[in-house]
Amino acid sequence: MWVGKVIGTLVATPKDESLTGSKLLIVQPLTGGNDSSKYIVAIDTIGSGTGETVLVVEGSSARHVLGNPAAAVDAAIIGIVDNMEINKDLLRSSLP
Repeated sequence: MWVGKVIGTLVATPKDESLTGSKLLIVQPLTGGNDSSKYIVAIDTIGSGTGETVLVVEGSSARHVLGNPAAAVDAAIIGIVDNMEINKDLLRSSLP
C-alpha cells in the first residue's frame, strides 16, 4: 500500500470489459522527493477526485478490492487521506 496524489483522469472508451463502469484516475506516488516522472493509472473504488491524497494498493490486492481476481487491474484507490503526520526526526536521508 502506498500514498499518492490524484493528478488527473483517464477516459478509455474501448477497454477490457472487466473495466466497464470503472472510473480511472492518474495517481502520482508521494515519495518525499520531487520525482514527477512516475504515474500510475488506478481504479477509483471510493469516489476520490483530482487533487486528493489517496491510499493505493497494487497487484492481487487491487483485484481483490474489485471482487474479480481476473480483472485487468494493477492498482486501486482504497482510501482518501484526511491527515498525514510524519516525524521528520525519524526520517533517514540515506541507508547505512
